[in-house]
Amino acid sequence: MMKQATLLEAAGTYFDDGSFVAELNNWVGYHTESQRPDRGPELYRFLNEEIAPKAEAMGYHCKVFDNPIKSGGPFLVGKRHEGDDLPTVLTYGHGDVILGQDELWRGGLSPWKIVTEGTKIYGRGTADNKGQLCINMNALRLVIEARGSLGFNSVLLVETGEEAGSLGLPEFARQQNDLLKADVLIASDGPRLQVDRPSISLGTRGAINFDLSVNFREGAHHSGNWGGLLADPGIILAHAIASITDVRGQINIAEWRPDTLTDDVREAISDCAIVETSNGPRIDQDWGEKTLTPAERVYGWNSFSVLAFKTGIPEAPVNAIQGEASAHCQLRYVVGTDPEDILPALRRHFDAHGFSMVSIKQAEKGFFVATRLAPKHPWVNWLKSSIEKACGKKPAILPNSGGSLPNDVFADILGLPTLWVPHSYPACSQHAPDEHILAPLTREALQIMTSVFWDLGESGGPGKTGPEEG
Repeated sequence: MMKQATLLEAAGTYFDDGSFVAELNNWVGYHTESQRPDRGPELYRFLNEEIAPKAEAMGYHCKVFDNPIKSGGPFLVGKRHEGDDLPTVLTYGHGDVILGQDELWRGGLSPWKIVTEGTKIYGRGTADNKGQLCINMNALRLVIEARGSLGFNSVLLVETGEEAGSLGLPEFARQQNDLLKADVLIASDGPRLQVDRPSISLGTRGAINFDLSVNFREGAHHSGNWGGLLADPGIILAHAIASITDVRGQINIAEWRPDTLTDDVREAISDCAIVETSNGPRIDQDWGEKTLTPAERVYGWNSFSVLAFKTGIPEAPVNAIQGEASAHCQLRYVVGTDPEDILPALRRHFDAHGFSMVSIKQAEKGFFVATRLAPKHPWVNWLKSSIEKACGKKPAILPNSGGSLPNDVFADILGLPTLWVPHSYPACSQHAPDEHILAPLTREALQIMTSVFWDLGESGGPGKTGPEEG
């Protein structure tokens, strides 16, 4: 039987000899922009030409499913069953990418072809999420080739609509609950907390986007003749928004202030310091909840943001009192905030503060449910030990990531403990031009995931357990 050290060497060689980058280059070449309706055939082509053949060569039985919602992208499910008495691991990834933004990439780079410069590997999807899915699938392959089996049952789920809000994924999970049945989710998306330290995220912050508007009258009227006579919707909306937080962004709405920053969550977050980097923005220490650390503000608390604000024509202002004003806003929220009461609570707040004229409308997109696995769940302890053994580094344990993913599908609909091991880093230009991954991090991630899947086959994990939310 191959020793684990030899297996890790094989994972390193797969990266060092260029095989990983060559395979990922093929994947990046598919223009799987799920936000473009005309890319539907490309989404199917990627699943049928790349993912299915690779998984089937690894002994998976694969099927591509149409989305239960007509406008959504397809799903691929691959299953490898090795024994009724073995644990089953669900591994998820998404094959779609954000818009390519071809014209905005730096000279010499393209979103649809990998270019390597130093330690940076450029291409759309390298970080989000083709590169991370490619790492995990090859880690599974390496274990199968080394052992002749995984030592556990594996279910592979690849969706193609995550960048468009995972349309149809909840419905698909409900319809295919038996097909996707597992004991745990081990998947990868998003960035590590720090570039040189592995991370485990146990859930996600939720997100709800909404529009605020004040509409007083048709058209605009000369500010010299009507200034002082007509109520200004821009000023009123600005005051309404300002009432939501104080001057440093501390939330004033009681229902938006969670009570779930418990001792075990604080303990986990205390080991997850946010470190400024040379290529990232400077952290504003005096912004947000005053009594919390920067890490607690991101991973243990809610944050309100104004994403856009408009009155008049900003690019061509005129001397006129406008008739309307609008803003697009967002609340990122953690477990313990009632998602059904977020906007009703805002309505009550506005009415109580004299802003009944402000309309509130939930956006059609931008809604994710908050999830969080307990930091001391048995699967967390098991995975933490496995990663530390693989690379000699203590992983950061995030009770939930700061961003949002469709993790509620796995935690709530499928009822799984959810463990996310991200393989990117904060400055990867995810969702922007010049998206990239780092070669040293990617090589280490290949070895970590290969070791995790090897360990799982050896030990069976901590045993079959149900979800335990924090």
